[in-house]
Amino acid sequence: MAPEIPGFAERRIPVADGVALNVAVGGSGDPVVLLHGFPQTHLMWRHVAADLAADHTVICPDLRGYGASDKPEDVDGETYSKRTMGNDVVALVEALGFERFALVGHDRGALVAVRAGLDHPDRVTHLAALDVLPTLDSWEVMQGRSAAVGFHLFLMAQPKGLPEAMIEATADAFFGYFLDLWVSSPDAIPQDVRDAYLAASRAAVPSIVADYRATATIDVEHDEADRRAGRRLRMPVTVLQQDWGSALGFDAAARWRAWADDLDHRTVSSGHFMAEEAPAEVVKAIRDLLARRPTKSPAKSPAKSPVDG
Repeated sequence: MAPEIPGFAERRIPVADGVALNVAVGGSGDPVVLLHGFPQTHLMWRHVAADLAADHTVICPDLRGYGASDKPEDVDGETYSKRTMGNDVVALVEALGFERFALVGHDRGALVAVRAGLDHPDRVTHLAALDVLPTLDSWEVMQGRSAAVGFHLFLMAQPKGLPEAMIEATADAFFGYFLDLWVSSPDAIPQDVRDAYLAASRAAVPSIVADYRATATIDVEHDEADRRAGRRLRMPVTVLQQDWGSALGFDAAARWRAWADDLDHRTVSSGHFMAEEAPAEVVKAIRDLLARRPTKSPAKSPAKSPVDG
């Protein structure tokens, strides 16, 4: 049996034409949405979600193209843009009966969260991003030898065909490489969870590549347009990162301050998969974020818990 988040119910919810997301929902109260990263699924939040569910409705979807969510073919270069994926999140939360919500993302999910925060400031009350830079900034800082850590970004940015073929030919080795390299405590990802991540990724190579390809194309265009227009994240923002900024030769906090006025930037003593390696530290940061005053009061929870729907 595939691992699950204890106490959470999994459902499939349509969010766009021909696209439904697999989502695990638990708890009750004001909503908090948790978006996973690469090469993972919503299962990465199993520790954090269980804690937050004590007093919040916690919504953990598989992003489109990942896990058990639908994986539409990318026919126009926009199918996996972070704008499209952010719109998925808004539609998902609406379907569960909420208008406004706190949004937390790790890695790829953080890029979706930032885009949703920029595009839907009336919906996102609080925003947290775990171990990533905004899309445009990531491309600006990767240069010279430091760019080697992001070799997969360059690989999956290539035109359709070669990246998919190369990764599909060695899928378990490719995705497993990152699960091994980016974790400082291997016990944080037990074998059954690792197996679930590999199986999900193996079945989603074209959509995962399309997600990354969008980050090198249309997502950059969207960020550049926002920078020119001076658009910023208006809600309270928390960023958690490993101590990798100085090692790579740039000031990560300064990069984030250019996008967010109300910023709490913290360094976490763990590997990349901090929600699994240091869940207590992540939970505390999220709870501290939720205690900060939002731009508007969040919508009240529906009388009926989404878990019972």
